[in-house]
Amino acid sequence: MSETDTNELGFAILGAGMIADYHRQAIEANADLGARLVAVGHYAPEKFDAIGQRFGVPCQSYAEVLQRPDVDVVCICTPSGQHAEQALAAANAGKHLLVEKPMALSLADADAMIDACARNGVQLGIALQRRAEPLFQRVRQAISAGDLGELTLGVITMPYSRDAAYYGQAEWRGTWALDGGGVLMNQGIHLIDLLVWFMGDPVSIHAHADTLHRPVEVEDVAAATLRFANGALATITATTTASPGFPHRVEIYGTNGGIQLEGETVNVWTLADASKASVEPFVTAQPATAGAAADPRGISATGHIAIMRDLIQAIRANRPPHIDGAEGRRSLAAVLGIYEAAGI
Repeated sequence: MSETDTNELGFAILGAGMIADYHRQAIEANADLGARLVAVGHYAPEKFDAIGQRFGVPCQSYAEVLQRPDVDVVCICTPSGQHAEQALAAANAGKHLLVEKPMALSLADADAMIDACARNGVQLGIALQRRAEPLFQRVRQAISAGDLGELTLGVITMPYSRDAAYYGQAEWRGTWALDGGGVLMNQGIHLIDLLVWFMGDPVSIHAHADTLHRPVEVEDVAAATLRFANGALATITATTTASPGFPHRVEIYGTNGGIQLEGETVNVWTLADASKASVEPFVTAQPATAGAAADPRGISATGHIAIMRDLIQAIRANRPPHIDGAEGRRSLAAVLGIYEAAGI
């Protein structure tokens, strides 16, 4: 089988919330590689008909979906606390997997998922789609090429906003059991994933986190300092209380230059070798505005389409996807490390 094989791959989505729509879009966008949505899984039989009409395919129980012979790949879009159990069931049923972030709520569960997929000969992809976006791939390319020299400092700032209506949309939101955490585990894990992708895994962490303004169990404000193997440091500051919500910032500095990103735009790209500093397509991107970070739907499906395409190609070529279980485990370990350091 080649990466460009177009034999049909049947996809099923477990869960029918907001993020499931992004997976549906990604499946449809990869129809040229044979991707086709064949079923949706849900826990509530009384909602099967409405969900089936919305997605245009049968909606069944999770167990029934996993028994279908026309399902080759399962997208897990359920609450985070259900990911591990469902992933294990799908892997044991011989299904390839694309699991939403975070892949699990504990490292033990993440390792069990990785082991189950290896044992059953199926691929495991994790939806950390920021890595697939051209801007962040360009940053990674510059770092890998040594354009910034030795990395010395990273700065991640996430002044987001989530109001009471957001948490009221689903009773699992804001709970430790099913959300697994707040601004770090739910919203912040994407940029924390970029940080470890850019700078490596932290070797020590100091942190504080608390719940200040929302009637939820999990943290809505956090600050952490991370140290890396080469001695470099990074800071992470995050909140979901910064009304109306402001663009995140990603800053990476080294001995030969620095990069400052705000939202999807480059603010600064300064390198000692000026010939390597051309990022014009990103500099002219539409600047982010206040309030945009308050809308969880304010993301493009571009990243999901890209990681879905890579997963399909990985299945065809019998290779791991670029963002596999081992890679997904890294940002989970960093978030859990921050929680441990903060004593929560």
